[in-house]
Amino acid sequence: MTSDTEQTEPVAGRHPGLRELVVGARVVLWDFDGPICRLFAGYSADRVAGELVDWLEGQGLKGLLTREEQVHPDPHVLLGAVNRRRHRSDLVADFEERLTREELRAVATAWPTAYADALIRTWSALGVGLAVTTNNAPRVVGEYLAGRHLLDCFAPHIYGRTRDLHLLKPDPYCLNRALSAMGVAPDRALMVGDSPSDLTAARRAGVPFLGYAGGEQKAKALRQAGADTVVESLEPVLKLLWENAAHTGA
Repeated sequence: MTSDTEQTEPVAGRHPGLRELVVGARVVLWDFDGPICRLFAGYSADRVAGELVDWLEGQGLKGLLTREEQVHPDPHVLLGAVNRRRHRSDLVADFEERLTREELRAVATAWPTAYADALIRTWSALGVGLAVTTNNAPRVVGEYLAGRHLLDCFAPHIYGRTRDLHLLKPDPYCLNRALSAMGVAPDRALMVGDSPSDLTAARRAGVPFLGYAGGEQKAKALRQAGADTVVESLEPVLKLLWENAAHTGA
């Protein structure tokens, strides 16, 4: 049974540092796959990675990947590996386009992250600027957000993968693009991300970071990487916004 004290304790008291991150942000930069949705919830990323490896094998180029990379479950790791070894080649362009098509196919079965839709709409209603800063293709993000009737909360600020693949996170390129376009200083922004590469990109851009972890394993990885504030659900962030709005009359 939950005690009355636990029921009425302010959210910030259970998540030290959260209020300072959330309340002062003029702009929030969201990673996409993880904090907003599980893109490959119904269309396995492992399967996509395997099909991309098979395609390389059909080109006689599987040897571009190490043995560890050939069985890696993250297709973005494979894209990065191929780009490093065949930078700016037609092969890289074809590989990236194939990955984009697979991401687009995955949108139909993507699973919204709990409380993400409500949090996005609440931040937007409070006048906070929102942007997506992701290693996924911008077309994929736009299609997903349109399907959830969230595109107006972000448009036109969707900054995703470009042909310059060396600028993917942990490079801060997409974050810097968002900050410049939205005219906000890094210390007045907040990034919500779920990976150490998101944290690194935020640090390099000078942007405060809120770690979102869908489970203890991801939370541990973020904390080990140096994230000071990590939540395993977006619910406390949403409740904090509500508490602050009620207190200030916003």
